[in-house]
Amino acid sequence: MQTNVVVVLSDDQGPWALGAAGNREIITPSLDALASTGMRFENFFCTSPVCSPARASLLTGTIPSQHGVHDWIREGNDGEGAIDYLAGRLCYTDLLASAGYRVGISGKWHLGASDRPRRGFDHWYVHRKGSGHYYNAPMYRGSVLDTDSGYITDLITDDAIAFIEECARDRAPFYSAVHYTAPHSPWLDGEHPARILDLYRDCPFDSCPQGPHHPEAVLRMSSSDARECLVGYFAAVTAMDENIGRIVRRLEELQLRRETLVCFLSDNGFNCGHHGIWGKGNGTVGLNMYDTSVKVPAIFSMPGNIPENVVTKELVSGYDFMPTLLDYLGVEAPAAVELPGRSVAELLRGSHQGDGDDEIVVFDEYGPVRMIRTREWKYVHRYPYGNHELYDMTRDPDETVNLRDDPGKAKVIRSLKARLEEWFVRYSDPAVDGVREPVTGNGQLTPAGLAARGRLAFMPGRETTTDPRYDPGMRKNE
Repeated sequence: MQTNVVVVLSDDQGPWALGAAGNREIITPSLDALASTGMRFENFFCTSPVCSPARASLLTGTIPSQHGVHDWIREGNDGEGAIDYLAGRLCYTDLLASAGYRVGISGKWHLGASDRPRRGFDHWYVHRKGSGHYYNAPMYRGSVLDTDSGYITDLITDDAIAFIEECARDRAPFYSAVHYTAPHSPWLDGEHPARILDLYRDCPFDSCPQGPHHPEAVLRMSSSDARECLVGYFAAVTAMDENIGRIVRRLEELQLRRETLVCFLSDNGFNCGHHGIWGKGNGTVGLNMYDTSVKVPAIFSMPGNIPENVVTKELVSGYDFMPTLLDYLGVEAPAAVELPGRSVAELLRGSHQGDGDDEIVVFDEYGPVRMIRTREWKYVHRYPYGNHELYDMTRDPDETVNLRDDPGKAKVIRSLKARLEEWFVRYSDPAVDGVREPVTGNGQLTPAGLAARGRLAFMPGRETTTDPRYDPGMRKNE
C-alpha cells in the first residue's frame, strides 16, 4: 500500500512561532499535537530566506544557483507574460505522479504561471500571485480565475479536504500540498477573524522584544504599530493552526491518518522584531542570514512509523527534503540527477538517533550572499566586497557579536570560506549562479542568468520605511 502524503507549508513563519518550540504566548494546539505524534526538527534550514527560491528548492531538491529562482517572483505570475520559472526542471511531484499518486495543490504556488496547472498535477487551486489580502483573494482553479469572499486560510483548507476526500472515495494514493499564505502580511485592518485577534489583545509579546532598529532595517515601525502587527501575525498563525487541525481530524475520520505522512514546514523564517528587524532575508538592505530568517519550524508525523514526541537537533536543509521524501516513500529519483542534499529518512524511521554529533554542514544563499553553517560556526560572505560575518553559534546563539575582524578567528574564516566556495562550485550552474546576480530582495522579473538575455532580471533596491503596511511583495499584489 502506498503512503499518502500531506505537506503543509506556511509562509513567513519564524522557527520561534510555535508552541512546541517553547513559545508560551502563541496558540498552536494542532501543531503542538502534531509534534507530539511525530518528530520535530530544531535545526531545519531553508535554502534561501525568501519564499520563491526556498519553495523551488523544496520541489526540485536543488539550490537557487541550480534552478535559477533567486528572489520572490514579481513578474510572470499569470496572463500573457506568464513565466514558468521551473520549466524543464524535475520536481518530486513529477516522480510521484509517475508512481501512481494523485497530486494536488491548494494555496500558494508563487513560481510563475499560476494560471497554467503544472504537469503532473491532478488538482490545481492556487493564489494568482503568491500573497495578498486574506479576504477576496484571487485564486486560479485550473486555468479559471475566481475570487471568493471567504477567509483564504479557510478556503485553502476546504479545497485540500475536498481533494483528499475525492482520493479516499477512489481509493487512490494522494499527495496533497497545502500551501497557506499565512502568516505572511498583511496583518492590519481586519485581515483576520476578530475572535482570533481578540485572543492576543492583552498578550505581552515577550517572545518578540522590540529593541533598537537594525542599522539596515527596511521597515522601522513604532512600538504601537509593531504591537498591532504582532496581534495580526500571531492571529494568522493561530487561524492556520485551527485549519491544520481540521485536516488531521478529517484524515482520522477517513481512517487514513496512520497511512498518511503529514509534513509541516515553513518556506522561510521571519523576524518580528528579532535583531531589530521586521521581515526575513530581505528585511535588511544588505540581505541577512540570521537564524531567525533561515531556520523554519519542521514536523514530520506518521503514527506507527515515525517515532513520536521526538525532537532532533540534526542540521537539515530544504535541499534535503526531496531526497528524504522520495526515500521514505520508496520512490526512486533518476540516477543521473545529482542533488546536493541527503536523505534523513532513516532518522524518520527511528533507525538513526540523530544525536547531533555528526559533522554536518548547511549552506544557504540569497543572490550574492552566501552562508555556511556548522554546529559551532556561521560564516556569511557577501560577494564581492562584504560586509562579511562570523558568529560563534555555541557561545553566541543569538548572533550578537560579529567576529569577522577578530585576528584570532582568521584561520576559522579561511577554512569556512574554502568549504563554502568548494561546495557552491560543485553544485552551482554557471548559467544561473547567484553571485553574478544583482539580487536586492525587491523581486525577480524574468528568468535569471543567460536566460535573461540582457533584460533586467531583478528589481532595483529598496528604501527604508515606517509604514507598517509595507511589504516588498505586497505592492504588486494589491
